[in-house]
Order: sequence, then C-alpha cells, then structure tokens
Amino acid sequence: MGKNHAALGQVLFAGVLCFALAASPGYAKANREQVADQRPSPEVVVWTYDSFNSEWGPGPEAAKRFLAETGITIKWVSHGDAGELLSRLLLEGNKADGDVILGLDQNLAERALASGLLEAYKPKGADAIIPDLVFDPTYRLIPLDYSYFAIVYDSNRIPQPPQSLEDLTGEAYSKQLILMDPRTSSPGLGFLAWTLDVYPGDWKAYWRRLGPSILTIADGWSSGYGLFTAGEAPMVLSYTTSPGVHLEYEGTERYQAALFAEGHPIQIEAAGLIAGGKNKENAKKFLDFMVSPSFQDIIPLTNWMYPVIEIPLPESFRINPKSEKTRYPATPTDKELTEWAELMTQLAGR
Repeated sequence: MGKNHAALGQVLFAGVLCFALAASPGYAKANREQVADQRPSPEVVVWTYDSFNSEWGPGPEAAKRFLAETGITIKWVSHGDAGELLSRLLLEGNKADGDVILGLDQNLAERALASGLLEAYKPKGADAIIPDLVFDPTYRLIPLDYSYFAIVYDSNRIPQPPQSLEDLTGEAYSKQLILMDPRTSSPGLGFLAWTLDVYPGDWKAYWRRLGPSILTIADGWSSGYGLFTAGEAPMVLSYTTSPGVHLEYEGTERYQAALFAEGHPIQIEAAGLIAGGKNKENAKKFLDFMVSPSFQDIIPLTNWMYPVIEIPLPESFRINPKSEKTRYPATPTDKELTEWAELMTQLAGR
C-alpha cells in the first residue's frame, strides 16, 4: 500500500506540474515540437529483387544516403527475382502497395508498360544518362544500371572455356552449366532471348543439344550463382561484370567471364514510378536520387553492374571483359516461353 500511495502522489504532482507548464508559451512550443518528432518519418516504398536489398547489395547504403540527403526513409520490399517482381505488380494492379518498382529490364519492359500501372516521370539529372541506355523515351522506366550476359566459369576447373553458344553443347561440358528459368529470372529470360537471336529458325534444336550440359535450372540468379560458388558446377549464367566481385572481395582472378564470338546481350535495369503509389512526391525524389552520382557510385561495388552516368569505375573492374559486339535481342514471346517450358519437360523426361 505504501508504494502505491507514493506512486499516486508522484502522478498527482506530475499532473499539477504539467498543467502549470502547459500554460506557459515556451512549454506549448516545446510540446508541439515533441509531438512533431513523434510523427512517423516520411517514407517511400520501393519494390525490388532479393539481391538488391541484401546485406551486400546496394539497398542498405542507398537507404542511408537517401535518408541523409532528404530525410525520407526507404522501405525496401523484396519480391524474389525480376520476373517475380513484375508478376507481383501485374497481380496486385492498382492495389499495389509500392511507390517505385526497381529492377525490371528491357526484356520485361513491354509487359510492364502495357499494364498502364507505371507513371511517366523524367527525373532531375536524367539528361546525364548515357543516351543509348534510354529504352523508354516516356520515362515510365528509367535506367539505373547495365551489364552484359555471359557465362562465368571457374578457371581452375575449366582451363579451356567455351568460346560460343555452340561450344557450350560440347561433351566436355556435360552437367557443367547452371542456368536460370526465363519465366522467373531476368538473366534466364536474357539467355533465352540470346539463343533465339543467334538461332532464330532452330532454337529448339539448339536447346536439345544444350540439354546434356545443363546441371540445373535455378529459379533466380541469386540461387543459381550460389550453387556455382558452392562448387556444384563450374559454369553459370551471369554477367561480364561478375569476375570483378571475386577480385574485389577475394583477391582472386580464378573466376572469369567467357567471351563469345557472336557477342553478348546487354541488360539494362530500370525503375519506374508506380501510378497508384501513396507517396508520389517522395517517390519522385527517390528517382531523382537514383540517377545522381550519390546513388550511381554505389552500383559498381554492390550490384556489380555499370552505372548509367559517366563516373570513375573501381580498379577491380579491370578484370571484366568487354565484348566487341553488343546484341539487342527481341524479348521472347509468351508462346516461346511456353514452348521452352514444354521442351524442358521433355528433356527432363529422357
């Protein structure tokens, strides 16, 4: 009872003191400021793929810099790989709870733009973007980085790498290759587009020849590359910029990107303003930030892609090869994706 009475006395005293303080102009101002401080900070909800917001991806540092520059918090929402990201947007439609979708590429652009779910916005600083990378002149999709698809190999296990898509079908590479599903993965879609471009009339025959070389087809790049680095297979579909990762963080040149005679497809990743987003002005500020040097210089050493504006590159990028021929293959159609899936089922049943 004594403790309860003492507590009650403290509460009553505090109430009198608060009343007296509240009557003073100085306290009223301080109280308003305290209430303001307790309000939720402004935010922007950015949908992206898993690896972008991983602890080693660009997301954490980008959020830190954006908050420091604008006072706006980035709420990252990961939705698997890029293909899954687009599927989620199309499924949720106008009820999507995001403000920005980040990580779609030009192969997914047609479906994204046709949906009507993205709003045009040309960010401040967009004129600094390398012109050849602007694949959507309406700026419903805005370039954020780019690289080139390639087969990355472990030079300790494959001293003589393939030099073409056709080489990949050789008996020496039986069960040596990890690919990604084009229905859920942007690299997987890019690789299918690559084969359609090089073998326009008989791409199915090429995949039949390629079948024995494939160890597995992963759902996304993260899982596929994880299998590669775990030693499950000595070759994996990735990017010409992937070897730099191992040089930068492991000090090794063991992992290399094979240059193919027929050239390499470019991948341009982009972000777009979701038309139904609740934080529209914050989203526009994020897109302004995305094409600025403050964001772009995060990209090389975290997302391991090239920035879309001209800025110096890290020394470790010296190991990343440059193809003399850039390919711009057409996006596979739904029919071709269905045919590919049917073909893979047939090959698996052999």
